[in-house]
Amino acid sequence: MVIIVNHVVVVGAGLAGLRSAEALRSRGFTGRITLIGQERHRPYDRPPLSKAVLSGAADSSFVETDFAAIDVDFRPGVSAKALREGVVETTEGELDYDGLVIATGAEPIRLPGDGPQHVLRTLDDAHELRAGLVRGARVAIIGAGWIGAEVATAARRAGCAVTVIEAGPTPLATAVGTEIGARTEHWYDGIDLRLDTMVGSVEEGGVELVGGEFIEAHVVVAGIGVRPAVEWLAGDDIDLHNGVVTDEHLRASLPGTVAAGDCAAWWSRRWQTRLRVEHWDTALNSPEVAAGTLMGEDVAYDPVPYFWSEQFGHMVQYAGHHPAGERLLYREDPGGTWSAVWLTADDFLTAVLAVDRPRDLLQGRRIIAAGHRLDTERLVDPQVSLRDCVV
Repeated sequence: MVIIVNHVVVVGAGLAGLRSAEALRSRGFTGRITLIGQERHRPYDRPPLSKAVLSGAADSSFVETDFAAIDVDFRPGVSAKALREGVVETTEGELDYDGLVIATGAEPIRLPGDGPQHVLRTLDDAHELRAGLVRGARVAIIGAGWIGAEVATAARRAGCAVTVIEAGPTPLATAVGTEIGARTEHWYDGIDLRLDTMVGSVEEGGVELVGGEFIEAHVVVAGIGVRPAVEWLAGDDIDLHNGVVTDEHLRASLPGTVAAGDCAAWWSRRWQTRLRVEHWDTALNSPEVAAGTLMGEDVAYDPVPYFWSEQFGHMVQYAGHHPAGERLLYREDPGGTWSAVWLTADDFLTAVLAVDRPRDLLQGRRIIAAGHRLDTERLVDPQVSLRDCVV
């Protein structure tokens, strides 16, 4: 199928947007590319914001790129306002296109209340939050998910008095379930961890809990998740449901349009369900498929989702889609490292979460991609590699 595209507009100048422009060029696209981004920074990686940048080990995480060399018209500080077929309405006027990449990512959910609260999504967010993490400061973090745990790690390291407030019964309950989450509770040693606790509002000087208790804090951080940044598309002629709805080729319902990164809700052939994954690996790799689809190639996006978190001195890595599993087994080393693996009823691996066991993650991801069955008797022996458990 030959598709004639002369001008591609990429909306969103994060990693997914930048990689989309680069992928178009690497595939031989010679037409115009316009890249617009709401922030005034050049593109950067987000994972270091809650790690190296927040801890002070780095001040930025900019991605090296030469826009002149790849002939991309980069327009920072420009936001998309609305979309109609062939035209993106922006804060600086209309942009005509015949190919469109939607890569607007996600935005953090904020808590109710008039008091000041931090979120951690942008480079500016990281700098502002880092300035408040000083020795002796009282820090209240709402949410014991991935971001909440990483912020708590940085705050405790900085000498802050940290309270973490979680609505669920364990940390990471929403992300990977309560059984796994319970295994991380002891990591919060030295932190006031409040489980099964709801926040009513953020007020001046702290947080008011449902029930009336007030927790004083100099710094309040909302780490309760993100939503796809697609409000600018509301009312337009494009299917939206928990993001931009796409097929397995990342093709959206509007002609000549694809989506990539955090805002794309794509159909997975592997899992036979729609997925939207808010992690760096998606922003890095989905643009290759989005660009190929725009150029008429028969390519599909069907990864084994992957992400990682550094928290409380542990490297936590995850690959797969655990809701597809029916039972959970563990590989536990006497030294304290462990992995959790999710299996189908007939012992096919669907997901692995590795705590300080990177080899399990690497091999597990390959096994999931290949669709192998495992010998569960060998699987629970941590001295046997996952690769050697393949039937």
